[in-house]
Amino acid sequence: MEELVIETHSLTKRYGPVLAVSELSLQVPQGGVFGLLGPNGSGKTTTMGMLLGLVQPTGGTFRLFGHEGTNPDALRRIGAVVETPAFYPYLSGQANLRYFQGISRGGSPKDVDRLLGLVGLSERAGSKFVTYSQGMKQRLGIAYALLGDPELVLLDEPTNGLDPAGMAEVRDLIRQLAATGHTVLLSSHLLHEVEQVCERVAILARGHLIAQGKVQDLLRRQGVVRLKTTDDEGATSVLSTLAWVDKVRAEGGYLVATAPPERAWELTKALAQQDVYVKEMVPVQVSLEEYFMEVTGGSMTGNRQEASR
Repeated sequence: MEELVIETHSLTKRYGPVLAVSELSLQVPQGGVFGLLGPNGSGKTTTMGMLLGLVQPTGGTFRLFGHEGTNPDALRRIGAVVETPAFYPYLSGQANLRYFQGISRGGSPKDVDRLLGLVGLSERAGSKFVTYSQGMKQRLGIAYALLGDPELVLLDEPTNGLDPAGMAEVRDLIRQLAATGHTVLLSSHLLHEVEQVCERVAILARGHLIAQGKVQDLLRRQGVVRLKTTDDEGATSVLSTLAWVDKVRAEGGYLVATAPPERAWELTKALAQQDVYVKEMVPVQVSLEEYFMEVTGGSMTGNRQEASR
């Protein structure tokens, strides 16, 4: 059985009349990269805030490393950067990290220099934080989250403000963290980013959990079969009666059925039993973006009142 580093049960947060997170139940296993995927305002940052003790839940419970709530022993094993990192503007990046290292994380000055190199800031280590671009501030925030070599790293939209090359570097860094035994909880609204680095994902929309699991398993269950038959109208009627076929539509001269590709043989059998025969069939693996649009009803925007949280 997998060991869980994060486990939430019906975790809920309201801001007055706004339901930011609704009865969220997550299971984040040890090791690898777990993605919180959803549009801005879906509750990702609020969820991270509750786990870190920065936001008081309205209801529900959570456990970190088996400890109930924001246990100090558990928090010492976590590094995080949530929303815009807050540093002293007139200290250098290096001085900022050494300051925070001294008051909370421990370690040696060499650790700071190593982390600055890891996030690509060695050449600007001595520059004042106020002179940093948004992308550089994001990189310094990631370095801060890694002070003390935490077992669990929470990164909230870590590629914000980065150019494509910088985004690729951060993705490589996240993969490296996972490869060296860390657990990374990554929040993002960028579907392509999550698909590239996350083994598991939880999809949020308007504070609600829509789906959760291994990316490959989710996409497999949401597979698509494209086919031509001897009687497309009759085929549509037959397929619409099958409980495991979600949707059937005509598209580009084909019938497109949302169904697990591994059950294609059952699909042809059901059609043949009604004297409808398959002339051509192509199983299609959907992308995470297509899956997201399907399970959220195409929602790419969240509750605007919660978008800043």
